[in-house]
Amino acid sequence: MKVPFNRPHMTGRELSYIARAHQNSMLAGDGPFTAACSRWLEQRTGARKALLTHSCTAALDMAAILAGIGPGDEVILPSYTFVSTANAFVLRGGVPVFVDIRADTLNLDASLIESAITPRTRAIVPVHYAGVACEMDAILEIARRRGLLVIEDAAQGLMSDYRGRALGALGALGALSFHETKNVISGEGGALLVNDERLIARAEIVREKGTDRSRFFRGEVDKYTWVDIGSSFLPGEIVAAFLLAQMEDADSITARRLELWQRYHARFEPLERAGRLRRPLIAAGCRHNAHLYYILLPSLELRTRLMARLKALGILSVFHYVPLHSSPAGRRFGRVSGSMANTDDLSARVLRLPLWIGLDPAVIETIAAAIESL
Repeated sequence: MKVPFNRPHMTGRELSYIARAHQNSMLAGDGPFTAACSRWLEQRTGARKALLTHSCTAALDMAAILAGIGPGDEVILPSYTFVSTANAFVLRGGVPVFVDIRADTLNLDASLIESAITPRTRAIVPVHYAGVACEMDAILEIARRRGLLVIEDAAQGLMSDYRGRALGALGALGALSFHETKNVISGEGGALLVNDERLIARAEIVREKGTDRSRFFRGEVDKYTWVDIGSSFLPGEIVAAFLLAQMEDADSITARRLELWQRYHARFEPLERAGRLRRPLIAAGCRHNAHLYYILLPSLELRTRLMARLKALGILSVFHYVPLHSSPAGRRFGRVSGSMANTDDLSARVLRLPLWIGLDPAVIETIAAAIESL
């Protein structure tokens, strides 16, 4: 493709930081670069504790353990999300309870949560699609009233906020992604934001293979040993070194992506008025990070035609998730609460467009022209 869907951005300091990690003779996890990334996250998000992980999936796996999810426990989440959101809880024996999304933001519909709650419900997992916040005040209030844990899947949400609070730092736990398709990247990588102080000590243990190794290195115990379940969730220092260079430029990365996002949005405004497509809606009180730009076409048939036309022009566009409730594993491991009309309808019509630093603005005009010619 002449215009790929994504092209990973480098700030220019990544390789020198990796060389410095090698010079430090410390390439395993929790070295100085890991510590610097964790501090950055804590300062920027307000999280009580930020723990780097080797992926957002790993952060969600940790969250499921910390939430105490066991066989038969139910977790409320949208079906319109990546498989990791559900898998983390299924691996603990949990049951994903799929709830429909809002037609405007494509986020979990908070008004449907109460009807999905049963005596087995343990947690609510809002997913901040496209870096646009869910209706967190309503979700947090339901969780408080019903004694449930809120675990944010903020994989796409770094540098976005809800009413001035960073995504991932509103629930008890939050999971972030630094996959190469995200705004701030390390190839693969993630972080668990721990916002409930009562979970911090165990989170460190779970991340360190079930040992109290972190306490040992702080001098709090004279040796470390196996004390709980856990796994090896740490990234190496090379990953953290790359990531720190990205974090240091996070503001400029966001600003440059927002410029492209706004170009798309302005160019497509007349097409939306003409009924040719629907543009993304940014929820009230949300500052988004321009993680992605999507459009909603009137039908699956039109989406298919537009994708083919763009491909012929050398432009790669992609659609997003096959709803989990309709997948083989989703039907096997989860259940549906209520109608999934919005999920089924919108997932068949959404189209994601190229958005990466360095994208030629002329591509946006070419895409708009292709839509106009359908």
